[in-house]
Amino acid sequence: MWSDVLDLEEFYGSTLGQTTARLLRARLREVWPSVRGESVLGLGYATPLLRPFVEEAQRTLAFMPAQQGVTRWPREGRNLSALVDEMDLPLPDRSVDRVLLVHAVECTEQVRPLLREIWRVMADGGRLIVVAPTRAGFWSQIDRSPFYQGHPYSTGQLAMLLRANMFAPLRQTRALYMPPTRSRLAMRMAPAVERFGQRWLGRFAGVSVIESGKQLYAGIAERAQNQPVAAMRPKLRIASSRDTSPVAGNVAGAARHTGDGEAPVS
Repeated sequence: MWSDVLDLEEFYGSTLGQTTARLLRARLREVWPSVRGESVLGLGYATPLLRPFVEEAQRTLAFMPAQQGVTRWPREGRNLSALVDEMDLPLPDRSVDRVLLVHAVECTEQVRPLLREIWRVMADGGRLIVVAPTRAGFWSQIDRSPFYQGHPYSTGQLAMLLRANMFAPLRQTRALYMPPTRSRLAMRMAPAVERFGQRWLGRFAGVSVIESGKQLYAGIAERAQNQPVAAMRPKLRIASSRDTSPVAGNVAGAARHTGDGEAPVS
């Protein structure tokens, strides 16, 4: 079930949401240190994490599913967001270099068609980052978290899902070790908690962050050893008196034996 765009916008506009976005952007920058000259697509509700890429990337797009709803983004300048059918993205094949999937894979009821559609629009050397809630983290268990909605994944399950849909996982990391609390003290300590969690807390992170590449399958054409056989297509033709088929000969013989001057017409 998709979260409502107004609820997501309200969360990321809060102090806790702004802290969450900063922590996730820092993790994304470790995975994608530069996107200069590339096209970046955010699908789901990715706008809080896309802002650093707007000035750097050649093109940045924010697609929001119809069941979630859409808001204008960014507030200033030209609008870069659009309401889409996530199963039929309005993009040509192999047209984007980077895809960021946030608040999406855990919400959709058709995860396989969604990933196949992303595979279609990604360039052959493209990269996909999926941000999804973990089973063991607090963020998938407390309803004030935007990652509470939907189906959480373990890191292994998420990697298996990507492999099953023609993506090759390249790098796995985690984020959001602090609980989703509104305590100002906890939010001030969030960067230190993240560093501690990366080293010691492991699977108790709130979300998994997995980068994948597009899996390509190549076929090897084999040259046929035998000469191709021409296919014969029958054609309908009107019989004439010049036909000398065995059937015609038999009919003529039968006419002579019966004494008739003409062969019977069938």
